Amino acid sequence: MFRQLEYFVALARERHFARAAAACYVSQPALSEAIRKLERELGVPLVRRGRTFEGLTPEGERLVLWARRILADRDALEHEVTALRTGLTGDLRIGVIPAASGTVTQLTDPFCAAHPLVRVRVETSLRSRDIVERIRRFELDAGIVYADGVDTEGLTGLSLYEERHVLVAGAELLTGRADTISWTEALQLRMCLLPKGMRGRQLIDSALAGRGLVASPQLESDSVATLLEHARTGRWACIVPQPWVSTLGPTARVRVFELADPAVTARIALVTTAVEPASVLTTALADTARETDFTPGDRIQL
Repeated sequence: MFRQLEYFVALARERHFARAAAACYVSQPALSEAIRKLERELGVPLVRRGRTFEGLTPEGERLVLWARRILADRDALEHEVTALRTGLTGDLRIGVIPAASGTVTQLTDPFCAAHPLVRVRVETSLRSRDIVERIRRFELDAGIVYADGVDTEGLTGLSLYEERHVLVAGAELLTGRADTISWTEALQLRMCLLPKGMRGRQLIDSALAGRGLVASPQLESDSVATLLEHARTGRWACIVPQPWVSTLGPTARVRVFELADPAVTARIALVTTAVEPASVLTTALADTARETDFTPGDRIQL
């Protein structure tokens, strides 16, 4: 039945018989027959069929969640058995918000060094709520998210560090200035920011609203790296999480300024499913996180 469940989950993901068959490396007739057999064994229709795939039935929408969980539990069991024999192996899928894509290396590098047989796939530029939902659907094993403003019910959370936003601007834009700048002065610069709707931008807009200010950036991008590259030209300013500053290098023609009154901070956390028994891979990842001294920030309790 595991193979049938794999085909069913692939069809629910791809929403197309041919693509699902290709993803499973089988012919379309073989995939269709396996799903029909699953329907007969369960005694309920799972797929609405016409000349093409028309979606899942209400029963299918409910049962695909169980299918994903059963397959995730099977993989966890196989990893557990293999770990008992040879050490950790398998695939670990981690979703990361853009703000943390510059610090995830501090977690994945020591983890991979400790578990060289594990293959790690990191997906960046994801929003916290999307990461959480994909963990619940067993499409991701773990995620690095903003701890506040997202529903983590049913998940296990471990606080990693407190993020602080800073202003990065071309070195010649603010010559002779101290290392702290007011929000009013910052907004007079040629600004590029994350787009509205992203959590990092929400934090900035909230801080500005408290002072009766509004940001009107000329350029928006969902990539922190893109914002920093614009600042690197010497003609732009951006507001980004402080850990990203280390990616600029010592020769960058920029300066970094603290934003005060108010400062913009946010808690960054590692989240995994709370299903018991816990996956040996996510348990090992959490153990690595507890041993890692993330820079910057002090640990705080969720």
